[in-house]
Amino acid sequence: MEIVKLRCTLFGIAWLSFASTANDEALTRANSLSEQAQKITLEVEQEQLQKARDAAKQTQEREQKVLKRQESGDWESEQIEKAQQQFKQRESREEKYLREAREAANKQHKIPQPIKP
Repeated sequence: MEIVKLRCTLFGIAWLSFASTANDEALTRANSLSEQAQKITLEVEQEQLQKARDAAKQTQEREQKVLKRQESGDWESEQIEKAQQQFKQRESREEKYLREAREAANKQHKIPQPIKP
């Protein structure tokens, strides 16, 4: 009977040792995966921060260009020049249409005579 108890005890100890080793390996693996996930998270966060910094820098540069152009008066003169060009183009189109309309009105249009059978 004691041999049976001894065998059961040895089996139990062996089982607990195996379970403990498997648990330790799983815990080690889980810790490793957790560390990798944290590392990836930090890398992604740094990339996102860098992208945000770059975008902010580009926006600031564009704003500075616009302000510089507006302060120098070039922007206003460019807008006035564009408006004048558009006005001239519109005026020349109107003149062309009126000229074509006058020419068409001055032409004698022949009304076809009906064919007699």
